[in-house]
Amino acid sequence: MKLHLSGPENTLLKDTIKITGSKSESNRSLLLSALYPGIKIENLSNSDDAQVMAAGLKQREGTVDIHHAGTAMRFLTGYFAALEGSDVLLTGSKRMTERPIKILVDALNELGANISYEKEEGYPPLRIKGKKLSKNRVRLPANISSQYISSLLLIAPSLENGLELELVGKITSVPYIQMTLGLLTELGIDSDFRGNTISVKPKASVNPVTLVVESDWSSASYFYSIVALSEVGTEITLSAYKENSLQGDSVLKEIYTVFGVETSFGENRITLKKVPNNPTSFIERDLANAPDIAQTIAVTCFGMGIGCHLTGLHTLKIKETDRLEALNTELTKLGADISVTDKTLTLGTSTLMNKDVAIDTYNDHRMAMAFAPLALRTSLVINDAMVVTKSYPDFWNDLQKLHFKVREL
Repeated sequence: MKLHLSGPENTLLKDTIKITGSKSESNRSLLLSALYPGIKIENLSNSDDAQVMAAGLKQREGTVDIHHAGTAMRFLTGYFAALEGSDVLLTGSKRMTERPIKILVDALNELGANISYEKEEGYPPLRIKGKKLSKNRVRLPANISSQYISSLLLIAPSLENGLELELVGKITSVPYIQMTLGLLTELGIDSDFRGNTISVKPKASVNPVTLVVESDWSSASYFYSIVALSEVGTEITLSAYKENSLQGDSVLKEIYTVFGVETSFGENRITLKKVPNNPTSFIERDLANAPDIAQTIAVTCFGMGIGCHLTGLHTLKIKETDRLEALNTELTKLGADISVTDKTLTLGTSTLMNKDVAIDTYNDHRMAMAFAPLALRTSLVINDAMVVTKSYPDFWNDLQKLHFKVREL
């Protein structure tokens, strides 16, 4: 589906939006509830990824197709490896078969797992025959996707001897590791993260508990961008959010102050307000701990005529698409002065913006949503717009609540 977008006639916006539970927290909670049946989950994400994850956890044999869901691929690899008696072929979309997973597979096989490659070595599809994993020590490079690390940490308490995980080198995406450990703590599972070593104690069962999933800060990022691009006085309230969030993307509340967006916390909600501020012409930011908001920040900068240099983006090369090259291509269409490397993005200041440009989304939900706020500055077309269902199925409806004009082509 193609959608034509243009902004509301009045860019002084005021409304309240309820955002679905975090995809990252939901998938972690789903796996833990499969390991420990006494766990209940509230405010579960209604995203495609969470639905695929929930369906995969119900299988023990046959083909498990997770489509575009990278988190599900990594988490289910660990889950099935340690699920005694399971025998599955874990596969996904064409893009998923191009996304590397060798580091995780090697680590699990070192722990005693039985995982083999059906086609190209190092990539899905994977043949996994679940068995008891009794070894409890393994090493991983520290600068890889945190999902590899979390896949191991999530199954760690179910292993008879727990797990000691040594991370080699500089650790990236620490907040996502902390999210995983925070959920283990909520369940009464002992863990320790010192220096480059994480240890998790075994736990055969947990007391019945309800995990309440916080709404998704990555999804909130698009409303931060909308407020930044709107008039002073704009106020958008989002629910349900916690001030002491486990999510790394909650760093938005600090980052967006430079764009004149003030965040205030109420009971399970945040209010974003556009306030007067001294405009800057250039920002620099290391996003190694929050790479999922890089697209939003780059587009916000372009929309406001602000230059930027974003670093720590090496994991974006292996996401749903090569997000750095995708940003380079699509922002260039709009008239941006942009350059990228394999781990950085640099944007020059620009006051010109092309109209009615068709934005390609590359099977990547974040490409569609990151570019949508630019409708406040120019009209544009979003190709394959329903790709947003991967993480935020209600996105276009919520934009219409804010009086954006959303028209199917």
